Amino acid sequence: MTKAELIEGLANKLPLNKAEAERAINIVLDDIIAALKQGQRVNISGFGTFSVSTRQARTGRNPKTGETIEIAASRSAKFKPGKQLKDSLNEGLTPPSQPGNSAAGN
Repeated sequence: MTKAELIEGLANKLPLNKAEAERAINIVLDDIIAALKQGQRVNISGFGTFSVSTRQARTGRNPKTGETIEIAASRSAKFKPGKQLKDSLNEGLTPPSQPGNSAAGN
């Protein structure tokens, strides 16, 4: 799903035109980004949690040349899905059988 499809879906489900739906989506995304920039966690109940991960500066290698390079420290966004999201993704799936627990071997 793209941002444009998300906007269209919101416009179809609520009494909004596409411009208003796009503005609403942009406001939500901007607020999430602003909170992450400040180092805050963003918890959306039933969906998941966004947080900031910090990577230390390190030495790496250029895979083409094998040359040693310095990789700068960086920050990145992480997402951890919530229980409700995980459960909805796994609805109807049968859990894998445990080794040694099959009835066929007994």
